[in-house]
Amino acid sequence: MSAKTKAAPSLGLLRYSLVVVWLATAFVSVWELHGQSLDLLAKLPRPLQRWATAVVLAGAAVDAVIGLWLAWRPSRMAYATALAVMIGMTLAATAIDPGWWLHPLGPLTKNLPITAILWVLWRASPASPARHTAPPPARQPS
Repeated sequence: MSAKTKAAPSLGLLRYSLVVVWLATAFVSVWELHGQSLDLLAKLPRPLQRWATAVVLAGAAVDAVIGLWLAWRPSRMAYATALAVMIGMTLAATAIDPGWWLHPLGPLTKNLPITAILWVLWRASPASPARHTAPPPARQPS
């Protein structure tokens, strides 16, 4: 068995672990909407707090879309988008409460290995999806 053949199941495991992370995050964000989810945004400036519910729901929707995209249509674009969203959310979370970097359960530090996983999956993906085109029409004898 070649190294590439052995790597394929491992890449699938990495991808599906990220699918679980994104879908679970979406589910828990909505499930805990009036609990932990809004508590996370309690340090927002007072005028922005009125948007907290919308921010949580929008974030959950984005997480769900990325999770489903990674599950059914994995591609370089999906991995790059997941990485960009994660970086954006990490920067936003850091701006709201930089102390989350020191939390013992690592709500932000977990993004470091997720970045590495996304990079590995991005590198292992084909540069562009295969396009199925019809063969040129056969020439008719004259």
